[in-house]
Amino acid sequence: MLQDQTILRIPGPSPIPPSVQRAMNQSMIGHRGKETSDMLKRITPGLKKVFGTDQEVAIIAGSGTAGLETAVVNVVKPGEEVLVVVTGAFGDRFTKICEAYHIKTHVLSTEWGKALDPQEVKAFLVKHPQVKAVFSTYCETSTGVLNPIDQLALAVQEVSEALIVVDGVSCVAGVETKMDEWGIDVMVTGSQKAFMLPAGLTFVAASAKAWKVIEENDQPGFYLNLKKYRDNLLKDTTPFTPALSLLFGLEQVLNLLETEGLENVYARHELMKNMTRAAFKALDIPLLTTDEDASPTVTAVQPEDFDAEEFRKILKNEFAISIAGGQQHLTGKIFRIGHMGYCSPADQLQIISAIEIALKKIGKDIELGKGTAAAQRVYLA
Repeated sequence: MLQDQTILRIPGPSPIPPSVQRAMNQSMIGHRGKETSDMLKRITPGLKKVFGTDQEVAIIAGSGTAGLETAVVNVVKPGEEVLVVVTGAFGDRFTKICEAYHIKTHVLSTEWGKALDPQEVKAFLVKHPQVKAVFSTYCETSTGVLNPIDQLALAVQEVSEALIVVDGVSCVAGVETKMDEWGIDVMVTGSQKAFMLPAGLTFVAASAKAWKVIEENDQPGFYLNLKKYRDNLLKDTTPFTPALSLLFGLEQVLNLLETEGLENVYARHELMKNMTRAAFKALDIPLLTTDEDASPTVTAVQPEDFDAEEFRKILKNEFAISIAGGQQHLTGKIFRIGHMGYCSPADQLQIISAIEIALKKIGKDIELGKGTAAAQRVYLA
């Protein structure tokens, strides 16, 4: 095996396109100079298009979790009530952040592997009219579920003025996102997944409705104060020193997305999802989620007759392929395959073929090529 080869198929960080790597290697520039201001002017329209919003999209140096915390601290005050819809580990992260800020947090949990039920959320809000915000994941990375956030927004708006706050870290730029049209009040994502960049940037957008709440919040934090980011963006600058190398890369990512066309980007992710799911069905290996709930950016597999962790080790040792395991109570029970960002159907065919060999090596009785053929048929359909 090549000593320096890594085939990264975890649900983030994801592979980085060569042109983006080259862009990030540009010589450093002054962060308060005209070059940076001009770059921000070029970046802003593309980010808005990906988010599906006319509002400003804050670019914050930090992880996706920093973006989630930004959302919490700007729209909710200590002592206020919120509802967190938990469909996996990252929905639970919203709970932990809210509790850290002494926010009264209600939790509505769904069985891991299933999408949220908008009508359950609606019924909960009828009984709890004091809730100021509803938090949810869009793609729940830990289970491979894509939550119906458009339907969630409709359900919430029928009975409540609560803000709808969404963690889109593992799917925005890989899955259609229409923040304004759907009525999402705050959308958060990160750089290291479908945005095809290293970790280190988080993007946060807020609706006009959310901005009214943010403007009245006298405890929005310091570094994570969205008002500072918005006001500076309007002047084509940033409130604090930006991660310039990542901005170089971001501009190129947006160029790539524009060239491919967002509809084609989303169709590519949908195709890779369908190819991957068809392969495991053909091999008679159970999937954690239903087709209806499945995310286009990550697939969770739930083996019944072989060890998920040993299987992952074989893929890593034999082929330098990294896939993810389960989290919390699903540790050792599932594995997850990322197919987001800089990833193509050809990549998935390679992964599925290697997976079949790894299954043979672990003792699983399968017909070699059966999963690959199923994926090929999906591609040709």
